[in-house]
Amino acid sequence: MRVRSLLEAAVLFLLPAALLILAAPPSQAQAPSPGKVAPDLCLALAEAPTQRGPGGIAVPSLVQRAQLKLGETRISYIGHSTFLLETQRGIRIATDYNDYVRPAVIPEIVTMNRAHSTHYTMNPDPSIRHVLRGWNPDGGHAQHDITLEDVRVRNIPTNIRSYAGGTDIWGNSIFVFETGNLCIGHLGHLHHTLTTQQLAQIGQLDVVLVPVDGSFTLDVQGMMEVLKALRAPLMIPMHYFSSYTLERFLHEARPVFDVEMSEVPTLVVSRATLPKKPKILVLPGN
Repeated sequence: MRVRSLLEAAVLFLLPAALLILAAPPSQAQAPSPGKVAPDLCLALAEAPTQRGPGGIAVPSLVQRAQLKLGETRISYIGHSTFLLETQRGIRIATDYNDYVRPAVIPEIVTMNRAHSTHYTMNPDPSIRHVLRGWNPDGGHAQHDITLEDVRVRNIPTNIRSYAGGTDIWGNSIFVFETGNLCIGHLGHLHHTLTTQQLAQIGQLDVVLVPVDGSFTLDVQGMMEVLKALRAPLMIPMHYFSSYTLERFLHEARPVFDVEMSEVPTLVVSRATLPKKPKILVLPGN
């Protein structure tokens, strides 16, 4: 009887404390206050173990939380034409989202273009909040202009070569991401130089993600013309397949731009950290 009385007393003592704990709101549900460091849901990809996707393509895994300060954006090169962009409020965007090379997290926003199956998927995860295709399945040009938390995403239609050897007008898009007082452009599977109207629609980019293979997309000389016209302080190559095609592009670029080879596939960029002179930064991971 004495043991039973002691157990009942312990339950009566602990029950109110347990109810208070259960009633408390979860701390992670609180929105970040302006000016404070917000929790970032991305991870340090440079230290992540490597997973293998279909075809043996390496896909970085997420291993730890990191933090971004106000005005900072993280850019991680996943491979091929896919980057993971992460904003200070934790919004994640995957470019050229596909079934073969993709980040290990489910992004809130994905963009796609239809050049090849490594640039789009017909079955995006249903939990993705915004799936932005660079083409209009119903014909005409795609039109996207959305804002989610601290990022605005918009597109500029471009043409694409058809498999029959012709041209599909408005068959693809360049996507522009405005976040952290930065404008980041993903050129997609660009097949032509840009018109004056397209350059005006794009505006002044701070960072441009550029395909440099020189064959499936625009030739090297044409892509150099595009980069000179865009005048972005920071240019990050993608879609280069091999060290040979990358070096072919860099050979043309070195007389015009500074070139830096990064040892890690991710960087944090802000307006304060943009290079003073236009620079090409090569991230590993293609």
